[in-house]
Amino acid sequence: MRRQLARNLAAVAAAALLVPALAGCSDEPAGLVIYSGRNENLVGPLLEKLEEHLGTNVEVRYGDSAELSAQLLEEGDKTEAGLFLSQDAGALGALSTEGRLAPLPQTTLDKVAPNYRSAAGDWVGVSGRVRVIAYNSGSVPTPPDSVHDLVKPEWQGKIGYAPTNASFQAFVTGMRILEGDEATRTWLKGLKANKPKTYESNLNVFDAVDSGEVSLGLLNHYYWYEKAAEKGADKLKAKVHYLPKGDPGGLVNVAGVGLMKGADKQQSAYGQKAADFLLSAESQRYFAEETKEYPLAAGIKQADGVPPLDSLQPPKIDLGQLDSLKATLAMLQDVGLV
Repeated sequence: MRRQLARNLAAVAAAALLVPALAGCSDEPAGLVIYSGRNENLVGPLLEKLEEHLGTNVEVRYGDSAELSAQLLEEGDKTEAGLFLSQDAGALGALSTEGRLAPLPQTTLDKVAPNYRSAAGDWVGVSGRVRVIAYNSGSVPTPPDSVHDLVKPEWQGKIGYAPTNASFQAFVTGMRILEGDEATRTWLKGLKANKPKTYESNLNVFDAVDSGEVSLGLLNHYYWYEKAAEKGADKLKAKVHYLPKGDPGGLVNVAGVGLMKGADKQQSAYGQKAADFLLSAESQRYFAEETKEYPLAAGIKQADGVPPLDSLQPPKIDLGQLDSLKATLAMLQDVGLV
């Protein structure tokens, strides 16, 4: 089943890559090819600045991080990519495990705390996000302090989530690492029994909580801050609750980059410069101010109102271990949540 799932992911990714989205729309050959698991709406403007910084044409191929990771494994040394920009650490960890990432210079790695980069030294986080429980303040005066509470009967039909979203799947993978497969499967079955409402994206989950369509939602922190900046915090019924005491629902994950092993010298050189650019003060301010994520380098503070990263109580986990996504997908399929 796992082999078939991997083949399916690779096939979907291959089809997606047949029509690449270009950051640099010129006829000249790309100086750097980036496979990006991050949405173009989020990082497109930043990658345009990267193109200016490098002084060369940059081609960006967008897709799902897990699918792109599978595609890169299929391509091996024949890949055209010099850099992989992943939405989460798990997709990078999968490539690292298979030896498909090149070592990064220590000067690059040292820009980020050890818990937000690869222990093998072949990928580094560029921005961070924390999982939260969003709640409708009109119907939920006191939100639960643990995702384990979400299987209680009182929340039946009142929970929204996005099961195909990479961040939700990374959270489930984290729970498997922290609490084991049996406990995670039991929790997933309990969640399904509570008839949660399924949405396509975290943004849809947030909107459902804010409108009162559901009382609680599982998503990343920055959606609230983006909406608050857009509409005004006082206009939002939805609030976010940061989970305490190392609860698996409070996972801090990172978007990160890795250099592709086997890339030609030009791709490798531009890829390295791109990694350093994404850790520069300019890029870190972009993540803080534009996407409301946590900057991980360059001494840049988080956006106003976002609690400091060191004030959170996330579970202690090696993010590189989030690479067992295929097993998570198989479990979600078996339970019937995807």
